[in-house]
Amino acid sequence: MSGAYDNRDGTIWMDGVMVRWRDAKVHILTHAMHYASSVFEGERAYNGKVFKSREHSERLHRSAKLIDFEVPWTVDEIEGVKQQVLRAARLKDGYIRAIAWRGAGEDMGVASARNQVHLAVAAWEWGAYYGDAKTKGARLDISKWKRPSPETIPCQAKAAGLYMICTMSKHTAEAKGCSDALMFDYRGYVAEATGANIFFVKGGEVHTPTPDCFLNGITRQTVIGLLQDKGIKVIERHIMPDELESFEQCWLTGTAAEVTPVGQIGDYNFEVGTLARDIAADYEKLVRE
Repeated sequence: MSGAYDNRDGTIWMDGVMVRWRDAKVHILTHAMHYASSVFEGERAYNGKVFKSREHSERLHRSAKLIDFEVPWTVDEIEGVKQQVLRAARLKDGYIRAIAWRGAGEDMGVASARNQVHLAVAAWEWGAYYGDAKTKGARLDISKWKRPSPETIPCQAKAAGLYMICTMSKHTAEAKGCSDALMFDYRGYVAEATGANIFFVKGGEVHTPTPDCFLNGITRQTVIGLLQDKGIKVIERHIMPDELESFEQCWLTGTAAEVTPVGQIGDYNFEVGTLARDIAADYEKLVRE
């Protein structure tokens, strides 16, 4: 499958019906388009099985509650839908996007309690998120935008509106020839990339930012478990930007990113070292078990 995302063959599941891909549309006055009242999940299937599938479906429900609506399909129902979509797409390895949103209805202002909540699930082929960076190491810009305080956003929701500054940061990074951007948080600590969590290596130990104002990714949690299984100490803590020069290796984690080594952040360089390669290989093995 290739081409613009609105002009492809295939089908998308919408509100209980498989709809032709090109006909999977919403009204221009859909509340989510105007006020970002939507949540989503990005998932990958390997050998026909969605990795951590149920955890993603459960998080979709939690995200919806955090932005004040209920997904009108149960976790079990969503699990069945994802399998239906994969079969229809004839995919063994693929990317799955589940999205729930407030649609058009009686409300067309900030409030939208009377508007129907919708759910859609699509799947497509998607290779390495950062291209050849998985072997060469990604190059990251440093964003001018910061992850906001949890007093200002529901930071543990995977919600569309929270990605606005991520989009702008990634656009700026790509214009500089970078793969992505590192974001600091509202206090000035190292936080994450625009759609991936970050890890650093120093003296045989792994350091990763505490996810107290950004999403504690499912892949992040999986990789921490893999590291601990190898007997490697993982330290979750606040990391200051001036510490970047002291780290030896670095990598990103996320459903799309999987495990991607980082070779450069701004003026700081990192080795695409043994541990980064080993943990990427361990993750690849795990998802295909």
